[in-house]
Amino acid sequence: MKHGKKYTEAAKLVDRSVLYDTAEAIALVKKTATAKFDETVEVHIRTGCDGRHAEQQIRGAVVLPNGTGKTVRVLVFAKGEKVAEAEAAGADHVGGEELIPRIQNDGWLDFDVVVATPDMMGVVGRLGKVLGPKGLMPNPKAGTVTMDVAKAVNDIKAGKIEYRLDKANIIHVPVGKTSFDEAKLQENFDALMDAVIKARPSALKGQYLKSVTLATTMGPGVRVNMAKY
Repeated sequence: MKHGKKYTEAAKLVDRSVLYDTAEAIALVKKTATAKFDETVEVHIRTGCDGRHAEQQIRGAVVLPNGTGKTVRVLVFAKGEKVAEAEAAGADHVGGEELIPRIQNDGWLDFDVVVATPDMMGVVGRLGKVLGPKGLMPNPKAGTVTMDVAKAVNDIKAGKIEYRLDKANIIHVPVGKTSFDEAKLQENFDALMDAVIKARPSALKGQYLKSVTLATTMGPGVRVNMAKY
């Protein structure tokens, strides 16, 4: 894969053979961000899990203390008094059955997270083929299937992120923007790592965290020393 001049220059700042302490890695990631926009700082965690086995799956959510720096659009599937609760909490879209054709037929996907009350999951289930592949399907483990829609919306707006294994058993999550100061990125990173460590599947034998890499949207990866984890 051919990289541009800016990336190549930024990559020279990173020693691929070194495992950096978190504080050093964060400082370096900020230094290698060269894009004209406020890049996202991402964490990539390679695990020793085998996601093909249900008991080794990892999925959960954590509220980052300093948010993600991104405005998150929330869609809530609810009915009755829960509609007003969701709207009062600041949900961007609230509805029920009438949203199905809009999403299924018109391709409307003007939202980043979907929350649903348990009694609406029969309706939402019909959107499985659309929402599933995009990672938008509500899930109790992630706190997005709940009767407490107000708390779910507030948490998501405050910086709640979901983490899960991809097909290669890697977790990819944002922990802020390059405009964040280093202390805020460190707090977010620590909150994420604590959550992921607690989510270690009891069925897993052997090494859990194989590598942790920090990177910006357009920048090179910086490997983190996991000794303290």
